[in-house]
Amino acid sequence: MIRVVVVDDEALVRSGFGLILGAADDIEVVATASGGDALATVREHRPDVVLLDIRMPDVDGLTVLAQLRALPAPPVVAMLTTFDTDEYVLTALHSGAAGFLLKDTEPDQLPQLVRTLAADGVVMSSRASRSLLRTHPAAAGPGAVDEEAARVKRLTDRERDVLVLLAQGLSNADIGTRLHLGTSTVKDHVSAILTKLRVAGRVQAALLAQRAGLLDADREGR
Repeated sequence: MIRVVVVDDEALVRSGFGLILGAADDIEVVATASGGDALATVREHRPDVVLLDIRMPDVDGLTVLAQLRALPAPPVVAMLTTFDTDEYVLTALHSGAAGFLLKDTEPDQLPQLVRTLAADGVVMSSRASRSLLRTHPAAAGPGAVDEEAARVKRLTDRERDVLVLLAQGLSNADIGTRLHLGTSTVKDHVSAILTKLRVAGRVQAALLAQRAGLLDADREGR
């Protein structure tokens, strides 16, 4: 079972996510909480995945994210937001969030998104990530685009294939299935990708792949 905690300031959102996810055979919403109770709730229930509202009146979602990331065995955290150009999202992604979900995501998609998070996948819609990068182009830093392009060129063809699938949100197991590779081989490729791109995690690699146009190139090649 995938254990989930939902943190949101609105009781209706908490109960709605709880009902939708609780209907899945392999997902259990072990608790819900407001922002002020988030850390204590996570410590008590030790979930695999936390869905965390990025904007709450009692405590900032970014503050809660930092608290959760500092735990000895932190859960996977995805941010919840109502609109895909929220300027806090990029900060959250660079602070260790594994992705973000729009609160108006289709209910039948939510369980699979949680499964992706639990399998160390990235959850980030391409529409929303493109919008964020277009709205906040400076997030990459001045002059960083050329440097990032040079880093991408250091990847082998196979590593590029893995990076594109990683950026699409696939877990290591799913990438292995798609490319006919063993999971351990995929892990080795992901490790090499993170090292060559000089990023700390899968989300940062996914953002860089988006900035480099690899996802657009993949769609054009189909």
